[in-house]
Amino acid sequence: MNLLPPAVAELSDDELLAIYAEGAGSPWLRVNFVATLDGAASAGGLSGSLGGPDDLRVFDLLRRMADVVLVAAGTVRDEGYGPMVLHDADVAWRRAHGMSDHPVFAIVSGSLSLDAQSRVFTSAPARPIVLTSVVAAGSDRGRALGAVADVVPCSGAGEPDAVDPVALRDALVARGLGTIHCEGGPSFLGSLVAADLVDELTLTIDPTLEGGAAPRIVRGSSPSLRRLQPAHVLRGAGDVLLTRYLRTRIG
Repeated sequence: MNLLPPAVAELSDDELLAIYAEGAGSPWLRVNFVATLDGAASAGGLSGSLGGPDDLRVFDLLRRMADVVLVAAGTVRDEGYGPMVLHDADVAWRRAHGMSDHPVFAIVSGSLSLDAQSRVFTSAPARPIVLTSVVAAGSDRGRALGAVADVVPCSGAGEPDAVDPVALRDALVARGLGTIHCEGGPSFLGSLVAADLVDELTLTIDPTLEGGAAPRIVRGSSPSLRRLQPAHVLRGAGDVLLTRYLRTRIG
């Protein structure tokens, strides 16, 4: 017998939200990625062509639930991000649940190679946050970005030139942004994995083979194995699978 998982198209928004809220704690760091069957995180250099309409629907719902959307600066540039503006239905839901109209957009950048005149900043409905190192925050670039965003230093002890992922997560939580939705990229996710900060992975599997040298969803190494517990699988259009994994501990 061929048993297929539930289809995204057969579920209401409220049913999908309930599925993705189950088991989540506070604070909670969720990462959201798409990959091909052979593990590529992009097709033709970008992730936007993977996943399809059901993946995009869930993607929007995950943003709806979030206090903050966290993205590394390279992904913001490569994927052509604009300001963090949700759809009207998302705004209405957030208002009904006592949340701000839009999640805060938090961008991670060690070099601060960001354009203060970008629409990401100038058209933002909520003041963005730029998470960087102590040294970069005090630079001319840091002061320039401070006119359009909150520039937050997030370095660990004795490493003023580096962005520390634990300090970064704690800085967001301290601002009341405990439900964190991270959209990449692979190098940044690698740092979160190495620091054991990932509470949940939502991974859409596109039934294609990319081949070549496309990046995986995680780049870098981790000092130990990070095990996640499967939570659910949903079926999307075009035989796409939307999977969810929650954090667990080994031993």
